[in-house]
Amino acid sequence: MDAVDLDYRVRTLSGCIPPDLVSRLVELGHVAEVEFQAGRGEWFCAREWARLLAERGRRAEALEVLAPYLATGWRTASETVAGLLEEWGRAEEAIALARPGAEAGDRMALKFYARLLARHGRGDEAFVMLRPYVEDFFLAAALVDVAGITGRDEEAAALLAARVEAGRGDDPSCRRRVEPFNTVGLLAEIRERQGRVDEAIALLRTREDTSVNNRDQLADLLARHDRIAELRAYAVADSHWHAAQCLAELLEERGDVEGAIAAYRRPRGSEFCRCHGTVLLAELLARHGRVEEATEVMRALADSPGGAEDWIVHTLCTLYADQGRPEDGLAYLDTLKARCGGEGWHFFGMRLSLMAACGLSEEAVEQACAHPESDTWWAVRSIAGLLAGAGRTEEAVALLERHPDADSGLLARHLIELGRVKDAVAVLRQRELEPLEDRTFWGDTPIDEPPF
Repeated sequence: MDAVDLDYRVRTLSGCIPPDLVSRLVELGHVAEVEFQAGRGEWFCAREWARLLAERGRRAEALEVLAPYLATGWRTASETVAGLLEEWGRAEEAIALARPGAEAGDRMALKFYARLLARHGRGDEAFVMLRPYVEDFFLAAALVDVAGITGRDEEAAALLAARVEAGRGDDPSCRRRVEPFNTVGLLAEIRERQGRVDEAIALLRTREDTSVNNRDQLADLLARHDRIAELRAYAVADSHWHAAQCLAELLEERGDVEGAIAAYRRPRGSEFCRCHGTVLLAELLARHGRVEEATEVMRALADSPGGAEDWIVHTLCTLYADQGRPEDGLAYLDTLKARCGGEGWHFFGMRLSLMAACGLSEEAVEQACAHPESDTWWAVRSIAGLLAGAGRTEEAVALLERHPDADSGLLARHLIELGRVKDAVAVLRQRELEPLEDRTFWGDTPIDEPPF
């Protein structure tokens, strides 16, 4: 095994058995196959088999399963084994195992190691280690976490405040970007932790980037501290829908469904926000049994100028299906088809699902096979889904085998359901991988935090 190759396969889920199918193998009782593949370089199988062994009290065997992966020097394997050791109360061994990666300068390894140290009474050491990296958004976040554990919030705040001042410069009229991008948010996190909520709010109001990953830190902070009036005002002024969503979630949680509805009904600044806010409103109404209203809301959006986008129509059709009214969804698609002078596959695929919900699976398959795009990978995948949903899994497999580029993962899943486990594994392993020298990597480590 090779660390670079393992890392690429795990990042891209190429040429390997992915975790969802490993779980399915276990659910169906194919644990022996998982054990076998764990010894053949299948990381997700090895991880699951080690977990199962550990659950049975066979910890030494669990470590033996992971040992070949660990021997490659692959960071993911090191962190997995370290996590097991920590879980078993062997923290010093975990720390010793994680240290080399951190000392080598790997950002992900450094973050993991620092947090591990902090959890086991060595937070000051971790803080000192991370302090030089305050200009790195990823490690700055780890520094703030460690500061909270060690009681060094004020030191971390001073480092971040210096970054804020450096970014703003001497000219108040010149708004230079503060780097790293999350500096203000991290400083606000510390101030909130210290009970200095007003300062945290004031800081967050100075940001240029207000929302990350569809969440707004200021809105969430106001909600946590029950500052509803401020949150309402912010939701009106916010150019995104995130503050309104936060307000609606809070009100719904407190049983004020009408207030939550009102939060979503406020006009949003852009068409994009209006559409998202309307979909969130429809989902809220549906959650509270008001499906007729939800459907009306979505129908009005889909019928508005530019509203008939695939994701919006899909939401509407899903509501019809959930109400047991798939025929109304089909009628709407007929109306839309007449209005647009045709129907692309993105809407035709919705039609197929609604036909199946009406008990017309056979007709849906026939129409799909007669469609001009029937040989495309997206059509083959849809047809296979119809066949499998109708209990014709073997036919779905035969279709996917005739179109190997359609969806090898779906083919493997159907093969597993049929008990053809070896064939499923062969399909997954046959996924073509680019030669190692041609593979594209984005930096030296995967990033699981913004910006993406």
